[in-house]
Amino acid sequence: MNISNYIIYFVTGGLFTVLIVAFQVSGHKTLSGLATLIPVFTLVAYFFIGKISGGQAVSQHAKFVLTGTLLSWVPYMLAVAYFAPRIGPYKAILVGLTIFFVLALSFTLVSNRFGYFK
Repeated sequence: MNISNYIIYFVTGGLFTVLIVAFQVSGHKTLSGLATLIPVFTLVAYFFIGKISGGQAVSQHAKFVLTGTLLSWVPYMLAVAYFAPRIGPYKAILVGLTIFFVLALSFTLVSNRFGYFK
């Protein structure tokens, strides 16, 4: 794979991030919220994974991400929602990310160890 592919992936993902922030700052909170809910990373990644490796690879990765999301991202969001009004948004995000990374790393290690989602 050549460097131009990586540049395209980077720009595509960054474009979505810029749109989310631009919508929010310009007062289009509905559009910002909708854009935030779009699974940008998986959308971009699955397009390119499918192009390179095919539908089976996308399917297996989607199963991995769905399970990992339930086990790590949901607790992260619950932690941020709970702690933000109590300790402030930045500390809440740090607590949430700590929870996320511990759970996500654990899930990834267990999945790889036992050969899930291959």
